[in-house]
Amino acid sequence: MIEKIPFGRTGHHSSRILFGAAALGGMRQEKADAVLSMVRDYGINHFDVAASYGDAELRLAPFLQDHRDEVFLATKTGDRSRDGAMASIERSLERLQVEQLDLIQFHNLAQEADWAQVMGKGGALEAAVAARDQGLVRFIGVTGHGTKVADMHLRSLAHFDFASILLPYSHTSMLDAQYAASFEKLYLQCQQKGVAIQTIKAIARRRWRDDDEAKRFSWYEPIREEAALRRAIHWVFRRPGLFLNSSSDATLLQMIFAAAADFDSSQVEGIEAAVAADVAALEQEPLFVRDVLDDVF
Repeated sequence: MIEKIPFGRTGHHSSRILFGAAALGGMRQEKADAVLSMVRDYGINHFDVAASYGDAELRLAPFLQDHRDEVFLATKTGDRSRDGAMASIERSLERLQVEQLDLIQFHNLAQEADWAQVMGKGGALEAAVAARDQGLVRFIGVTGHGTKVADMHLRSLAHFDFASILLPYSHTSMLDAQYAASFEKLYLQCQQKGVAIQTIKAIARRRWRDDDEAKRFSWYEPIREEAALRRAIHWVFRRPGLFLNSSSDATLLQMIFAAAADFDSSQVEGIEAAVAADVAALEQEPLFVRDVLDDVF
């Protein structure tokens, strides 16, 4: 089974692999049900979805009718205003067919203008706090992409007592010295304050190239070689307290879950060098390049 550790100060012990329900966004219900059965078999008890992930919230609803009490349920809103975010939260509750969310997150809050609107008067933070006061959500978090998101998260934590953050963490992302320094500062602060740290993109190989012929189930090309994928996941898990969201590419879920279940903290000696060798062998590239390529698409 996959190790479970405290999800920050929420009181919940979450599996270190969080099920990224974006994988369900374009599925038929029967296929989604089969995927969720596998997720449950691996003991994964934390689901991460978003209002913008196609039909993913709808695909989760039947499972939640029978297993709501087994799952820490997180979703995201991309709306930046109070009214828009409140409508988004209410819509997610309806689509998921639940009365309460465990975590509502501001989706990709990495740009200055978005941050100012969310945190300002009439912004989405007001909606999240109101929803928490009404019992519609329990905790509030923030997520983001790009090379500047660690700094933005530090700013967010200074402004409000968020329960969780989410950001990229991979060997290639940490090659950016400025990002690495900000990540380490953020990691330390979160450990001290009991803020859960969710990571993404550990198994990203690079952005798709025009001549890539593989089917595209995520916006980036993932690592598909099993041994390299396993090492990339163990590279994340070697650090205490980190969670990893699974890929939107459902064809990799079995491999990801098996790698997570196989993690042994006593057997990570040499993992840094091994992952660095994989980066070279697979011609991996950073997904984000500072001041050049900081958007998802």
